[in-house]
Amino acid sequence: MGLDIVAAFFLFGAVAQLLGAPIKMPKGLYQSLTLFLLVAIGLKGGIALSKYASLSLLGQSAAVIAFGALLPLIAFPILWKIGGLSRVDSASVAAHYGSVSVATFAVALAYLEVNDVPYEPYFALFVALLEVPAIAVGLLLARGAGADFKKLSHEMFLNQGVLLLVGSILIGWLGAGQSAKLMPFFGTLFHGVLALFLLEMGRQAASRIGLILKFGSFIASFAVFMPLIGAALGAALASVMGLSVGGTVLLATLGASASYIAVPAAMANSLPEANQSLSITASLSITFPFNVLVGIPLYLELVSL
Repeated sequence: MGLDIVAAFFLFGAVAQLLGAPIKMPKGLYQSLTLFLLVAIGLKGGIALSKYASLSLLGQSAAVIAFGALLPLIAFPILWKIGGLSRVDSASVAAHYGSVSVATFAVALAYLEVNDVPYEPYFALFVALLEVPAIAVGLLLARGAGADFKKLSHEMFLNQGVLLLVGSILIGWLGAGQSAKLMPFFGTLFHGVLALFLLEMGRQAASRIGLILKFGSFIASFAVFMPLIGAALGAALASVMGLSVGGTVLLATLGASASYIAVPAAMANSLPEANQSLSITASLSITFPFNVLVGIPLYLELVSL
């Protein structure tokens, strides 16, 4: 199976950066692409939610939230006891790996659609749900009983990623009958916008290669090993939930992904003493390209066996 045409833009951006001829994308355009992807995924999920909402979906949502709380609890002792990171840095990195990457999810959606693999269309709801518990668990691991719960609640529910996803899901759910007005824009352009976003992601990932060498082999190994743990647990949970092949791939991908947008913002505000470069380098420069170039195709191959 060849390289996906959308994922190829990630390689393009990375190679351009490594050759010393980086493609300069205006910061405002990058932010606009991020907003577009969040809203597009949320709207699509909300429209599907209006058709498939049920008590069984409520049970699945509860299981997904528990899954999101479990992942940082697995990552934390690996980082602290084996990796020798400080308690605060271990908690911060663990929160990143308990949360999700919306861009990785978008690549997985595109990959399934290109390969004509059906999936549960309400998965955007799970993306939004998985943004929240990891932030809470990460801050509790770092602060314990001393955590500021008012500040914690604000960072969990009012950060940009969660807010845009949840708001778009609600709009898509309540306005499903009028979705034809918006989907020509948010639906037809999705793959093209994702390609441009990945172009910039490739450039950013390649620009941090020096930091990977600085942080050493442990964090590089963790940034590949932890996604495989998350993917295996996500696939197992999907099997218990009775999801389709596509749904299993998506939940495995969510388990394998690591946040580099919502969680860094939350950690910077609530845990400023943590080494944010360590977390972002691991999630953006190692885990993200691993999932985009190797992980997602691998998960589909394994699930399809």
